[in-house]
Amino acid sequence: MNIVVRGRNVSMTDRVQEYVEKKVGKLERYLPIIDEARMELSQEETRSAQHRMIAQLTVRSRGKILRAEERDQDLFAAIDLVAEKMQRQISRFKDRLYSRGQHGSDTVRVPEEPVSVVEVMADMEPEPVGTVVRTKTFSVTPMNPEEAIEQMELLGHDFFVFYNSEINGINVLYRRRTGDYGLLQPELA
Repeated sequence: MNIVVRGRNVSMTDRVQEYVEKKVGKLERYLPIIDEARMELSQEETRSAQHRMIAQLTVRSRGKILRAEERDQDLFAAIDLVAEKMQRQISRFKDRLYSRGQHGSDTVRVPEEPVSVVEVMADMEPEPVGTVVRTKTFSVTPMNPEEAIEQMELLGHDFFVFYNSEINGINVLYRRRTGDYGLLQPELA
């Protein structure tokens, strides 16, 4: 497993690096197929000193992504909390796989080359309403809508952009207020 540790507004000492590697390395016991674990540590100025240190852990395993974030006043406590949270997420992830009978080696398809998603917005109004302050490029893996729901739940997001392998196109899955899901399938006009 490749472990990457980055710090933002945090001094990255050898002690912090070793502590993260020790904590994150233990996750391999629960999910031995982890390809990469990325820990991002940051400090944020807030009114409450209890939530200043932020630890965000992202784990990639055969095309699936698990993410957890925790805050605390102490950096090492935030690392402990995020490692425990990730362990619980891994347990839920494995339970879902086993309950659906998908625990074999061919359960997750990893594409040979990930597809890059680039959003292109056409001018719909004569005057811009706002400005783009952040652009994010990410890789998507081909999956069906059921796998996209599972991935969205693992990430804890309200929407998920994915490449639908059933129709060979980019789709957006979103959670509706009623608790069920909606699927956006764009067409060229």
